[in-house]
Amino acid sequence: MREIINYFKSIFFALKSLWTGMKVTGSYFFRPWTIITQQYPENRKTLKMFERTKGELVMPHNDKNEHQCTACGICQMNCPNGTIAITSLSIETPDGKKKKALDKYIYNLGMCTFCGLCVKVCPSDAIVFSNKFEHAVFNKNKLVKTLNKEGSTLKKGVE
Repeated sequence: MREIINYFKSIFFALKSLWTGMKVTGSYFFRPWTIITQQYPENRKTLKMFERTKGELVMPHNDKNEHQCTACGICQMNCPNGTIAITSLSIETPDGKKKKALDKYIYNLGMCTFCGLCVKVCPSDAIVFSNKFEHAVFNKNKLVKTLNKEGSTLKKGVE
């Protein structure tokens, strides 16, 4: 007897859940002025992306081609799936000390999960997410990017 009651209870709750979903859908159906879905790519020119959108990782450079990356490797260590690869050089400063300098900052966009751990842990705020989100390519090798520009150097005052 108890099994029959539980059976009918489950049917009742399933129908109640279905009715709740249908009410929400029906309310949007009868209010066509409420736009829910954006018609992408037709609205490319008017599309506004939110500030918090994580599109792709970039390394900002100033007008003197300087960046803030000290090649510490913290972002590489915190990346959960190995998206970031940093190669560094050991250079000698004018006062005779050895210092680490960034050679290449390689970012594999195809492997990135956009978790943002790399940006959060960067002590010098050298990397940020841009709003660029269109990354469709036929060859996945085009998704591997070198973020530091050719001939770029460390910004003065960043240690």
